Amino acid sequence: MLFRGWGESVDGRWPDVAVVADHVGVDHVVVTRHALVRQVLADPVTWRPDNALDAVTPVPVAALRVLAGHRFRLPPTLANNSSASHPGIRALVAEALHPDRVAAQQPWLTALVRRRVDRLAAALDAGEPVDLYAGLAADLPLLVLARLVELPDAPVDAVKDFARAALELFWAPLDADRQLTLATQVGRFHTVLREFAATGGGLAAALRAAGHSPDVVVGALFFLLVAGQETTSQFLTLLLHRLTAEPAVRAGLRGGTVAAADVVEEGLRLEPPIVTWRRVAAVDATLGGTAVAAGTSVVLWLARAGRDPEVVAAPARFDPGQRGSRRHLAFGAGAHRCVGAQLARMEAAVVVAEAAPLLDGVTVVRPPWCPDNLTFRMPDAFVIRRG
Repeated sequence: MLFRGWGESVDGRWPDVAVVADHVGVDHVVVTRHALVRQVLADPVTWRPDNALDAVTPVPVAALRVLAGHRFRLPPTLANNSSASHPGIRALVAEALHPDRVAAQQPWLTALVRRRVDRLAAALDAGEPVDLYAGLAADLPLLVLARLVELPDAPVDAVKDFARAALELFWAPLDADRQLTLATQVGRFHTVLREFAATGGGLAAALRAAGHSPDVVVGALFFLLVAGQETTSQFLTLLLHRLTAEPAVRAGLRGGTVAAADVVEEGLRLEPPIVTWRRVAAVDATLGGTAVAAGTSVVLWLARAGRDPEVVAAPARFDPGQRGSRRHLAFGAGAHRCVGAQLARMEAAVVVAEAAPLLDGVTVVRPPWCPDNLTFRMPDAFVIRRG
């Protein structure tokens, strides 16, 4: 989802490259065509990632003071790192999320999802409404991530509240009072992260052993706890909601003619949790025939690129396995492609395979609602009932 004014152009179409002003009057170059989005992502020299984590609503002095009081800093680590340190940091994170380690979590996760699905099915059979976000999807990615990177036993609700607060603080249009509230929440949890970064095992210990500063360790953990789990729980919710309107796909899953992995890829194409990502022009350049001056913010519309008719056979249709379905850019591309892509795919495939039967014969009581945000969709609930 984009800021309200960016949702569609007047005639419902967008050019390949457009200059658009956001809610604070800042001009951005918005890129929609798949090939051009990929071109930018694949060239981090011309199109640098330095602004990836910049607050889209300038943070006022009062909120900055709150963050400073908690020693809050976000040095270049992963998504916003164009320096020579990026490959080394990324390699350590990639080792923690190695495909073999991810695959080893699948039996445990499958058993957990089955237990939850059984409880939800019993509630539905008893005539009760159930929230598939709260009851199934919200904390699953965090629980898996904690096992992989050896996070301590932090209260799940506290981590989830922190992650959503961070996504709002840095990517949403906000007033000053809301920014101050969010800065307090994010700053407090940042203090907890700093303590863990200094003493924790797993990934934190590996980063320390490689000689990275405490700020870099905190920054890597900060990004993982936000992007490494929150986006996946969002995607699970959005995908399950989409499947309520796709009875033929659910029938194919039951009959074995549709693969859960193909459903996940089509979901990533049509229902990505990350709608846009940002880059900044390092030099004067040209993109799709449009001149882009050095220093210009470039917004890559990942969701729109997933519906490019030059890439996918039926852009608007949910058709698992169709030509081009897997060429989406939901995980980005190039040197900064999402390091947790394999993990997110595994989690989503398990949930699709185990939870899709819950969706047969249900009515959507409350569809996911997504707040206004430049980049993240952040659904808050998804309630269904039988009949």
